[in-house]
Amino acid sequence: MVLRSLSLAILLLAALAGGFVWFASSLPAAVEAPERRTDAIVVLTGGSERVAEGLHLLAADRADRLLVSGVHPTVTLEELMALAPDVPLELSSRVVLGYLAGDTEGNAAEAAEWVKAEGVASLRLVTAAYHMPRSLLEFRRALPEVEILAHPVFPAAVQQEAWWRDGDLASLLVGEYLKYLVALAAGPFRG
Repeated sequence: MVLRSLSLAILLLAALAGGFVWFASSLPAAVEAPERRTDAIVVLTGGSERVAEGLHLLAADRADRLLVSGVHPTVTLEELMALAPDVPLELSSRVVLGYLAGDTEGNAAEAAEWVKAEGVASLRLVTAAYHMPRSLLEFRRALPEVEILAHPVFPAAVQQEAWWRDGDLASLLVGEYLKYLVALAAGPFRG
């Protein structure tokens, strides 16, 4: 009985470790269809690079409108526009700030309401590359009828191609992998 339990535990740990290596090595390394236009852009907060990238995509006419989801209640549109000072301020009329989301599932729910109200059929999802797998999972669940293009950003501090050399980065990726597994497992139980 003890041997069987130990064998099962070792097998489970090996599966988790193998899954993590797959997860870390399959993170996006490039933007999907960078020149393609979509109806909208959705940026998930969590890093200034994400917001600036979304604003630059809007300025490059990759979409007509932009939703920034998960904005802190005290943050203003002017503050976010300042993250990309080369983007014309006139574009701020095409930017919507979402203040309701507190996590990735919330981002997807907030975006789903906005997408449905705006009649969006395709969107470009902007978030960090390490956050993209879970974000796509949640967004595709919330918006199964919408085409979603992955537009990862690559923060300079996150050298994902050599994640095993950096303990902090490895820890970040392990945490993201575990959150991804929880989101994957929770899917069938969400209403």
